[in-house]
Amino acid sequence: MDAVRVSALRERLAGTGWLEAVGGFAGSLRRSVERRGAGELLLVGTEAYEPWHLAAHLEDEAAWSAVPRLAPTLLRHRPPATAPTHLAHDLRRLAEAGRGATVLVVAPAAAGAPLLERVQDARRHGATVLALDGADPVDPSTDGDLAGPTDLAGLAHERLAVGTAAEEPFDLAQHLVSAAAGQPVGRRSALDRLAELAGRLTSAPSLSRW
Repeated sequence: MDAVRVSALRERLAGTGWLEAVGGFAGSLRRSVERRGAGELLLVGTEAYEPWHLAAHLEDEAAWSAVPRLAPTLLRHRPPATAPTHLAHDLRRLAEAGRGATVLVVAPAAAGAPLLERVQDARRHGATVLALDGADPVDPSTDGDLAGPTDLAGLAHERLAVGTAAEEPFDLAQHLVSAAAGQPVGRRSALDRLAELAGRLTSAPSLSRW
């Protein structure tokens, strides 16, 4: 991401409310992992999509910001038997997630029933559930049953629906969320955080294991 692309993004996003939405969601993520009694951050995607890049960016942000609980445990639907230890965690970890844990679900398309059931169990046990998904937000004028307990919108305590800025790619949303989560609340604008992210992507070595 170079200076020209950053400038273009700033112009396209300014005034849309998108960066404010990202900042609010990222702030919720950071507060959840920093709150008293906070446990681990569990990151999980759908059966067809594993959020590798977000895992790497969050681990980097955890190191840069000195907030170690931002470093996630990536949960996988079918980890191979040969996977290294930190990449061998499966959905059974959601059954162990209790009060203090944060579950971040990343779903560019609809999450399947098996994943939703596991996430629902984690929520029942006291975990905080955040969702970053590719759907449009539920229209409050529609029937409330659309956001029932068996869909992601109904299960999440807080949700960032990328459909609110459909022209922006799903991976950009993940970049912005991780960058904003690594910054203290207040003090700097989301546009400033985006500019810093661009500098990191072009000049800083990756610290991650992913």
